[in-house]
Amino acid sequence: MASASVLSSAKEATLRLVDRLDDDVSFEDIIYELYVLEKIQRGMNDAEAGRVVSHEEAKERLSRWLT
Repeated sequence: MASASVLSSAKEATLRLVDRLDDDVSFEDIIYELYVLEKIQRGMNDAEAGRVVSHEEAKERLSRWLT
């Protein structure tokens, strides 16, 4: 996926997304793709800002949540 600087605006990212989808795509599919794109962008922004945890910490947290 492109970096935050490449996806300079939500509008640009949306236009690029819609342009690559099939012509017979449903509104539901478009909304889902936009949702995924937004979540990826949030994750990239969090990583750039240092809001991350190690793999070990993530496993530990999941272990506590699932027991």
